[in-house]
Amino acid sequence: MSDMFTAIAKKVKEAYPTIIFPEGTDERIMEAAVRLKKEGILNPVLIGKHQVMEPKASDFGLDISDLEIIDPQDYPDYEELVEAFVERRKGKVTPEQAREILQNPNYFGTMLVYLNKAAGLVSGAIHSTGDTVRPALQIIKTKEGVKKTSGVFVMVKGDQRFIFGDCAINIAPDANDLAETAVEAAKTARVFDIDPKVAMLSFSTKGSAVSPETERVVEATRIAKEKAPELVLDGEFQFDAAFVPLVAEKKAPDSPLKGEANVFIFPSLEAGNIGYKIAQRLGEFEAIGPILQGLNKPVNDLSRGCNAEDVYKLALITAMQGMTE
Repeated sequence: MSDMFTAIAKKVKEAYPTIIFPEGTDERIMEAAVRLKKEGILNPVLIGKHQVMEPKASDFGLDISDLEIIDPQDYPDYEELVEAFVERRKGKVTPEQAREILQNPNYFGTMLVYLNKAAGLVSGAIHSTGDTVRPALQIIKTKEGVKKTSGVFVMVKGDQRFIFGDCAINIAPDANDLAETAVEAAKTARVFDIDPKVAMLSFSTKGSAVSPETERVVEATRIAKEKAPELVLDGEFQFDAAFVPLVAEKKAPDSPLKGEANVFIFPSLEAGNIGYKIAQRLGEFEAIGPILQGLNKPVNDLSRGCNAEDVYKLALITAMQGMTE
């Protein structure tokens, strides 16, 4: 495990938070939960039925006897969750509908986080991003001043760490969306001990091309600076002008970034998704995420192609987010 995750695990262990895993029957989830519990880093709580999970764990060669397992049908405070859910949805659901909806493990688990019975939630090993994010948006909701959540990746290679966003959620962000993503990405960077230097990316550097697309990034830069004037943030930048000091010297000599950006905000989801995959596959960076940001409490989405190591690491990140909120 990289030094970064060793340091995160050490910090998380001191707080020993509870993290919810709605997909308790999945082998990868079980394996990661057993490891987290055995190492004493955090308290993993699996959602599912004992009678289903125990035989499966045995088949997987895993001992889950030390893990806390919650079955929504047997949960003693279920009506408390129902009442809180009805109140949170502000008349959009009846108590009868709430009882049915909360049988869904993602909704049930998200309510446990909302009611402070856990610090965060990790899902997505067998569910779509929508299935994971929808309950979070309806129940936990975004922070004050943030209209949309966004998804970033931490790109790690040796001692190098960068934040790429939005690479997961917003297809065609407007200027305000980009600004929100930038400010929240800077906060995410600090979770990983990255001193954020934020570049708003485009195919133009400081007016070298003018189009509605570049003007949107220019406006996003203005809004972001207004929202967080203390940030080292600038745009619009081509990637090389944001990352290579010699190029920055020629293209943007007056910029505070000076070619040392470590948080990169892409102008669209297609650009962000392509960008992180190029860095991952050609640059051999480890892509950790997507990490959801902008929510009142941390909920994170796994890839359905994840392995137990991915689950373990995202649980650590989720716990760390909860500690730094």
